[in-house]
Amino acid sequence: MSAIDDLPPLREVIRQHALSARKSLGQNFLLDLNLTARIARAAAPLEDSTIVEIGPGPGGLTRALLALGARRVIAIEHDERAIPALQDISARYPGRLEIVHGDAMTFDPRPLLAGERAKIVANLPYNIATQLLINWLVTEPWPPWYEMMVLMFQREVGERIVAREDEEAYGRLGVLANWRCETKILFDIAPSAFVPPPKVTSSVVRLKPRAEPLACDRRLLEQVAAAAFGQRRKMLRQSLKSLGVDPARLARAAGVDATRRAETIPISGFVAMARELADIRSETE
Repeated sequence: MSAIDDLPPLREVIRQHALSARKSLGQNFLLDLNLTARIARAAAPLEDSTIVEIGPGPGGLTRALLALGARRVIAIEHDERAIPALQDISARYPGRLEIVHGDAMTFDPRPLLAGERAKIVANLPYNIATQLLINWLVTEPWPPWYEMMVLMFQREVGERIVAREDEEAYGRLGVLANWRCETKILFDIAPSAFVPPPKVTSSVVRLKPRAEPLACDRRLLEQVAAAAFGQRRKMLRQSLKSLGVDPARLARAAGVDATRRAETIPISGFVAMARELADIRSETE
């Protein structure tokens, strides 16, 4: 019996279903049910919540979410070997676990939500974690179909997500994430908690969508950030040339000198430059 329910311990589940972690799928199984419960509690309140979980594997986090009161969990699993283990959990929690055998990179859960907002809670596969997050951050319309994300990343990725200006990890991902969400690293998890243990520490990050991000065209914001950080060691007057407009005009719109570097510009500055870029392009149409 486990610490959170009467299902077998996860090591036994893995043996029973021959669930060796596959590097090609970015799998590292978190077997400590106390830790999976801590991740689940970070998405509280769970009662009356629908949870979308990505890559549940043997189901440690799935079990914690259900045991702690989630009304419904939609678990999206690409690895067909894990489906029988998830079906055992479904039998223990009748009517509360919906298993989707599919690819999270292409699967859209919104048709399953019937207009209801969900929470995304997941120990993301490392090899697709950043791209999944970007997919969720650029979703339209905004506010999005989810009300919160509690996600596990490699620590280095987590630092990039929460970074702000003048921090070493600040870049395109930090601009996009913090423009649209309030972000926070909640806690770290050591490699020894996983099977197999990864080479890096992991971080659990919470992202809460902002109801009204600073107004600008998201695509133009991404273009400005990509240009600025694409040559991050260069001044804006050089790095922004790739946009095909006068960098000094964009910098003035942000209220900064064109000799500044991207890592010193706050998100509001990038928003101002995106707005100015929109104006410039409309003038030439």
